[in-house]
Amino acid sequence: MKLRLVVATRSQHKMREIREILSDVAGLEILSLDEAGIHYSPEEEKLEPFGTFEENARSKASYFRQRTTLPTVAEDSGLEVDALNGGPGVRTKRFAPGEDLDGEARDRANNAYLLELMAGRPPEERGGRYVCVAALALTPNKIECFRGEVPGQVLEAPRGASGFGYDPVMFHQASHRSFAELTPEEKNALSHRGQAFRAMARALENMGPSQP
Repeated sequence: MKLRLVVATRSQHKMREIREILSDVAGLEILSLDEAGIHYSPEEEKLEPFGTFEENARSKASYFRQRTTLPTVAEDSGLEVDALNGGPGVRTKRFAPGEDLDGEARDRANNAYLLELMAGRPPEERGGRYVCVAALALTPNKIECFRGEVPGQVLEAPRGASGFGYDPVMFHQASHRSFAELTPEEKNALSHRGQAFRAMARALENMGPSQP
């Protein structure tokens, strides 16, 4: 397989994880949006208006496939908490009030808001899951989605200094640690993003050497 694949994300954290997840896929050259010559446009802020991860991922994959003219993968991911009726869901990134927040400040605000909403709930009511949908657009008219999920439990206070987003407040039962206490290698091996992108890589490998 020989394929140049654009990963359509502006998040350095996600880009680093995806590169690591796909690092052992033979013949795959991964390009960031900047490496593909696609600079930020305000239009990108309007690409996720939908109510499901699949729809938002498809929207971004289609948009950036047209801009790059190269095979492109985009993802939408987030946290679903059972006690919050599946929230924050597609609003995971902008869950907490305060539209002017970004980066680590946004992560801290989101974590604090989640812990506030979950305060006082017993362990059996703190379950949820991370979800990731990777949408692969090999051609403008062909988009295939790959979904990954990993269960977790909302902690009562942050733990760990690794990862990003909600990792410090989400507990992974099987490893008895928060996602922020896992090493990058451990997290990539079990994470929702790892599942989705490895499924995508297997699909690419099964397609054989003749790629767009």
